[in-house]
Amino acid sequence: MSIYKLLALDVDDTLVNARLQIPERTRRAVEQAREAGVRVTLATGRMFCSARPFAGQLGIEEYLITYQGALVRHSVTGETLFHRPVPLDLAGEIIEYIKKEFGYHINIYLDDFLYVAERTPEAERYAAHSGTPLGVVGDLDRFLQERNEAPTKLLVVAEEYQLDELLARARPVYGERLHITKSKPHFLEFSHPDGHKGHALASIAGHYGLQREEIIAVGDTYNDIEMIEYAGLGVAVGNARPEVQKKADYVCPSNEDCGVAEVVEKFILGREIR
Repeated sequence: MSIYKLLALDVDDTLVNARLQIPERTRRAVEQAREAGVRVTLATGRMFCSARPFAGQLGIEEYLITYQGALVRHSVTGETLFHRPVPLDLAGEIIEYIKKEFGYHINIYLDDFLYVAERTPEAERYAAHSGTPLGVVGDLDRFLQERNEAPTKLLVVAEEYQLDELLARARPVYGERLHITKSKPHFLEFSHPDGHKGHALASIAGHYGLQREEIIAVGDTYNDIEMIEYAGLGVAVGNARPEVQKKADYVCPSNEDCGVAEVVEKFILGREIR
């Protein structure tokens, strides 16, 4: 019998393939893990409403780690285990800083809705990728102040070299007050200091009375590092960034080669992998 009781899976470039589909082998393996008594959760930068359909395809009825870990909410009941938004004043400061210094596109998220200042190609692509509607509200800082509500997270869209420069400049100023990470080469995310997958996974483990040694976490990029380091078995898929693979205990095949299925088959179902 497997020692593992909880399996946490990143979605994009880990669970799903390039067509945003869950391969049949992976779906079957996850189903068998659940039948064996293992809890399965998704751990994604996606919005809750964007992650929920994938949970439905896998029959997952657990708390989901969404918005990088800033929001943990039950996939069926919608009950919130915790929500760690970006403080309102700090969100406004970030928006103004990026607008004045860089001029890059910004997404903000309130009540599981996506808002942007204007309808840009970046906004259209993100909305299409996540399968969510797009709210165009004009000045983002003014919108937040009028709503008087702290956003779940902020996401900046630009080329990777541009985001690397922004990260290098922003981290010394905001690094102690915010969690800043890249979820994709062209996405840089600002969230609550505890709004990351490692903290969220620890919270779920505590809720269920599980130890880190009983957890497997699988991911591919920088925003997965905290949960890969936290889990008893931290796994990087074969297409993961080299820096992420170095943090992992095990490297499985890529998302296109059903790496998640291999992890389940090998470490949970106890099958010999050739």
